[in-house]
Amino acid sequence: MKKRIIACALSVILALSLLAGCSQGTDNDSSSTSTADNESSAPAGGSEAAGTEEKKELTKVTLNEVAHSIFYAPMYVAIEEDYFADEGIELDLVCGFGADKTMTAVISGEADIGFMGSEASIYTYNEGATDYVVNFAQLTQRAGNFLVAREEMPDFTWEDLKGSLVLGGRKGGMPEMVFEYILKENGIDPETDLEINQNIDFGSTAAAFAEGQGDFTVEFEPGATSLESEGKGYVVASLGEDSGYVPYTAFSAKKSYIDENPDIIQGFTNALQKGMDYVQTHTPEEIAQIIEPQFPETDLDTITTIVTRYYDQDTWKSNLIFEQSSFDLLQDILESAGELDERAPYEDLVTTTFAARAAQ
Repeated sequence: MKKRIIACALSVILALSLLAGCSQGTDNDSSSTSTADNESSAPAGGSEAAGTEEKKELTKVTLNEVAHSIFYAPMYVAIEEDYFADEGIELDLVCGFGADKTMTAVISGEADIGFMGSEASIYTYNEGATDYVVNFAQLTQRAGNFLVAREEMPDFTWEDLKGSLVLGGRKGGMPEMVFEYILKENGIDPETDLEINQNIDFGSTAAAFAEGQGDFTVEFEPGATSLESEGKGYVVASLGEDSGYVPYTAFSAKKSYIDENPDIIQGFTNALQKGMDYVQTHTPEEIAQIIEPQFPETDLDTITTIVTRYYDQDTWKSNLIFEQSSFDLLQDILESAGELDERAPYEDLVTTTFAARAAQ
């Protein structure tokens, strides 16, 4: 069964709707200083004579992320706080605008590490890739989208969707698959109990809803917050809370790259863990202030609102360990959506070695 990982066009629009600036990289002074610059700035008598430590030479690592989103706040904390540079890594952040492009960049060697939905690694493995992609660190443990209604519904239940028109996502995409999984878990048939419009580009559903289409819409951020701020909609349910602990996004690399560069993978994971530690020990307001430079087109109040929403639903794990129970749930969702013919082995597609060390 031929699989398309994620439709590129929809991912482009989604990424743009998330106010992306993914291609900006991480050109902080502390993480991009070259060896030559370090030497030229040293005193004439040498670093030892001056009593200063020579800066460690950084290893460039290219990370291709599927989209640029506040949903991934711990990673941006690690970037803004120079945790990667502290681990000897000069991070080059590139936006893939879709899991298919991110996966292609990793497989081709254009990117060293990919950040995308874990289902992409399953599809690639089942298609017969020999040097397949292995997940080594899980960032988010909840889905990042929300159900928005036209009116406030403090007593909302999923039964309220029966007979309604919902603006959904692309068939086979994670947002739509998670939505349909929740419906089925609540005894609702996605095909007969309600109508799901899957013909609107994912990044355009909020605008369509604001113009009067649909009774409900499934929105990623910042769409949900935008609708609320405009008085055009109200968040009534979190798909992240109702779907369980889904490994929505993870960091992965080719098996050969991990085998050949264990120190880089460990340092990279250590930096991420520091970012995870930060979001676990700081308020949404503090997190928002740290990552604000990553989203120059979004005001701080909006960033804070979105961070708070993700914070409150326990979006980020306390560690980066990709547990088998989460991997099994992911494959349950893929099977339920008819997108998986054969389950992939957890022991092949996930390594917890680096995340476990980083958590110590």
